Amino acid sequence: MNKKKVLVGSPVYQKPEILKAFLDSLKSLNRDTISIDYMFVDDNIDEQSSQLLAEFEKVESEESTVIIVRGNEQGVYLCNDASHYWDDSLMLKVANYKNSIINYAIENNYDYLFFVDSDLVLHPNLIEHLKTANKDIISEIFWSQWHKDRPFEPNVWLFDEYDLVPKRLGEELSDKEMEIRQMKFLNQLRIPGIYEVGGLGACTLISRAALVKGVSFEPIKNLTIHGEDRFFCIRAAVLGIDLFVDTHYPAYHIYREKDLEGVQAYVKTNEADLAFVRRTKEQGNKVTLSMIVKNEEGRYLNQMLNSLKGHIDEAVIIDDGSSDNTIALCREILEGIPLHIIQNEKSMFAGEVELRKKQWNETIKTNPDWILNLDADEILEEGFWVNAQQLINNKKYDFYCFRLYDMWDEKHYREDEYWNAQSIYRPFLMRYQPDFNYTWNETAQHCGRFPMNTSSFPKAGSEFRVQHLGWATQEDRAEKYVRYQLLDPDAIYGIREQYDSIMDTNPNLIKWEAGEVI
Repeated sequence: MNKKKVLVGSPVYQKPEILKAFLDSLKSLNRDTISIDYMFVDDNIDEQSSQLLAEFEKVESEESTVIIVRGNEQGVYLCNDASHYWDDSLMLKVANYKNSIINYAIENNYDYLFFVDSDLVLHPNLIEHLKTANKDIISEIFWSQWHKDRPFEPNVWLFDEYDLVPKRLGEELSDKEMEIRQMKFLNQLRIPGIYEVGGLGACTLISRAALVKGVSFEPIKNLTIHGEDRFFCIRAAVLGIDLFVDTHYPAYHIYREKDLEGVQAYVKTNEADLAFVRRTKEQGNKVTLSMIVKNEEGRYLNQMLNSLKGHIDEAVIIDDGSSDNTIALCREILEGIPLHIIQNEKSMFAGEVELRKKQWNETIKTNPDWILNLDADEILEEGFWVNAQQLINNKKYDFYCFRLYDMWDEKHYREDEYWNAQSIYRPFLMRYQPDFNYTWNETAQHCGRFPMNTSSFPKAGSEFRVQHLGWATQEDRAEKYVRYQLLDPDAIYGIREQYDSIMDTNPNLIKWEAGEVI
């Protein structure tokens, strides 16, 4: 295999304990399709840190080229338990070091340059993964408490020096709207994915194409903006190079010495991730229905459960504080099917993520093969079940995804700017992997029905569809409108315009064609 050449570059001024954790994570980097060399600028004042770099060179030199350049510029970097402090001379020094690494990467024909700060611990799959994104400049996210009186914030931003508020050019926003938008942006970064940003740093993969175009950390003399990473990002944008952040393999930041306490747990989590082996079987797979219900009598529960009879093998139902005959209806319709009903004395829906976690935990207690996660107002087309056994016995996939149609009455679904759920495939049927380390999107509303890191599972889209009947009557819509006004009044977890459009009197409706393959 013709492996891509990656140069890992890092100016190093670091305490020995932190540097050791950083170097250990470099040793663990996977290199299935890449070769890795290293270039360090040793700017340490602690001789033990310099010795650690020398030992790293000795160990890694059998497989990699390790270049250690002694820093020769003045300046002392101050960091303490409160924060890290940079002045312009320090930033200029680091910019010069980084530019020298860029020049070395270009001159020696590296395919990629990976800049990384020496107080980070990396996931072993990180560089391999970033390469697959096919972006000219992409950073991996990490979260830091830059100041002790601040929450944890990311190493990426949207505008200027460190603006985390999405907005249009010239748009004026109230303080409240800025707070809401920033929270939405930060919540998005907690979900595994790749997102365009305006600024980034400290953990960045740069393609050769971007290097030869002229990206650099050279100060821009007519800007007073602070920081060499800002100069890099502004120059990249001017050169027409978009900036992205990946959030699949967050790095761990040892910003303060006390953060060393979390390194072992981070490394163990990564080891469990690497040790995970998919489990599949080619026959005898069963489908377990997992759902949450509350006061569903007289709505769609009867129709929904009857559509699944003869197809599911087991059911786990969380009753979220029903005061009607919902539970009795579930027992009646699913008679003869192993049924596990868990009753909440008090509704948990105001904190949806905790409710979804409970649903998940109760479901996996049954050791399911496949989990069909449907709400009580969602109906999967009957045609899916014709070949369902063949699909769930297929070892290739762990997810089957369907398009969800928001029905506005019995025969029509809504489609417009804010109502287009059917435009994408969503996961509803998942093969349970008992050895996987699952994590959730920790947000009060709209957290997802499956753990967020299952997005990496191999998946396939189905031609069959799911009807969502929860909006199908005027009464349903009015009830949901009031609910979202109570649970998400500032539209932090949803879209304000969509909430406001729930009660539209003349929405765009399209006729539902039964059995139609779209």
